[in-house]
Amino acid sequence: MAFDGIAIRTIAQELNSKLSGSKLEKIYQPENDELVLHIHSKAGNVKLYLSCNSSNARLHLITEAVPNPPAPLSFCMLLRKHIQGGRITGVFQKDCERIVEIPFETINELGFNVSKKLIIEIMGKHSNIILVDLESGKIIDSIKRISIDVNRIRQILPGKLYEYPPAQDKIPFDLITLEQIQLLCRCTPNKLAKSLLNGIQGLSPIMAEQLTLGLEVSSQVPYGEEESRQTAQLVYENLLNLRQALEADNLRPQVYLNRDGLPVDFHAVPIHSLEEAYLTKAFPELSPAAEFFYSHRSSSNRIRQKSSDLEKAVKNHLDKLYLKKQRLSEDLLKAENSEEYRLYGELLTANLHLFHTGDSQVTLTNYYDGNLITIPLDKKLAPAKNAQHYFKKYGKAKTAVKEKAIQLEDATVEIGYLESLSVFVESVNSVEEIEELRSELVEAGYLRKRKTYGKPVKSKPAPRTYTTSDGFRVLVGRNNKENDHLTFKLASAKDLWFHTKDIPGSHAVLFTEGRPASETAIFEAAAIAASHSKGKDSENVPVDYVPVKYVKKPAGAKPGMVIFTNNRTVYVHPQLPQEKPET
Repeated sequence: MAFDGIAIRTIAQELNSKLSGSKLEKIYQPENDELVLHIHSKAGNVKLYLSCNSSNARLHLITEAVPNPPAPLSFCMLLRKHIQGGRITGVFQKDCERIVEIPFETINELGFNVSKKLIIEIMGKHSNIILVDLESGKIIDSIKRISIDVNRIRQILPGKLYEYPPAQDKIPFDLITLEQIQLLCRCTPNKLAKSLLNGIQGLSPIMAEQLTLGLEVSSQVPYGEEESRQTAQLVYENLLNLRQALEADNLRPQVYLNRDGLPVDFHAVPIHSLEEAYLTKAFPELSPAAEFFYSHRSSSNRIRQKSSDLEKAVKNHLDKLYLKKQRLSEDLLKAENSEEYRLYGELLTANLHLFHTGDSQVTLTNYYDGNLITIPLDKKLAPAKNAQHYFKKYGKAKTAVKEKAIQLEDATVEIGYLESLSVFVESVNSVEEIEELRSELVEAGYLRKRKTYGKPVKSKPAPRTYTTSDGFRVLVGRNNKENDHLTFKLASAKDLWFHTKDIPGSHAVLFTEGRPASETAIFEAAAIAASHSKGKDSENVPVDYVPVKYVKKPAGAKPGMVIFTNNRTVYVHPQLPQEKPET
């Protein structure tokens, strides 16, 4: 659910009561379109999350820690200069719009009191966060700059006067009267919700449906005068109840969950149509409800969002390589069938007296099998030149066999490497893992290096750790670099190395610590390796295992690419131990 005017009103009231008079201590910008404000309030330190993401724009308090980039982005630096250390004088909604304003009182470089305002516009793909000087009304800067090339009507650029988005011809839900609602009800019953949505400011489609609660809305016949009056009265009573709940702060925020326990929607008030179809989870305030919803919903999950560009890059490169491999295989097949060129050249050389310049073909006896064979000729070439032409084609084909075979092998190795990266991208569960994979893709030349400021923070290898039922420790690499570190730095020669057979996946190492590995430990370690591979959703997955001393890395091989000998194979069902992995 997008934040509608009612949810915005609720969150603005909640934040106003908690943050008025509070001091803005720190500002962070984890991503290009989001901010985290660390605020010292009367009740203690809190974190306010602001996002203008096109699909998940919102603002609410959060409790979770959000990772920050190594160096602050430019808009973050500007906000630190202008409002960090300032006092929040309130949090207000603009009319019933999806716009929230947070004024700040702060001191400038000369020691004078100045007032700035942070404006959060929650409007889908047009969402933005804008810093405005209150005295002049001019824009200091915005998290998204909107030039005339993007929007001819409304530009958001430093130095321009801030103007609110163009007003729609709607009446705010807290000002609309019974008579105005009656006009909206002069429609067919099945279009009542749409009529209310188009006429009342601050409603979302689901809230417009909520206002029709208790009405029969199946007829195609327009309401008559008396029916419109009765319908308007019921809609107005529903709206009054909603207003009173907002004014009295007597709301019951709810998150609606499907059978798998995943959130599908939420709102500041109970939505009766959703309560009938889904499980509900109640919250005392809207901020924790919003945090729960966005942190648990897979489509808005932070990890999925941050890894989407990696998935796209790996997929694009793999698609190109699959096509390249197919074409190389076809070219190689053609080149391998080139013996007829040599035969044509030999037969033409032995029978130059039987054809002449200008002939398009000649039929000769194949002295290898005694059969007649017709050979195409180039009319422009002399007999000897035609023979040389076929010998040249034969020579090129033989060279192509060698070159195409090398290129095909290189493409196959690269496909294997990228398929392993694809497995890692699908299984990431932290921002740190995403950044390590991004670094690997940049070093391998598959992604451009991001422009950063300051020194990048290097993370230490931290393979996933599991314990078998009989006490053996199993470590699993989270990316190719970590695979190499695990296999060639952490593991000893007598430890056992596991990898799915001919299936992309992680390296897994069973640490024996001087003990002989039990059969139970071997099968459980193999099941762990299968769970961290492309075959994790399959049955009876083959897994090779071998002492680490038999695993070698060829010179110049890509990260994670190894060769091994003396291996054995077991077939297992992918499964992790009962305990959660340590990361």
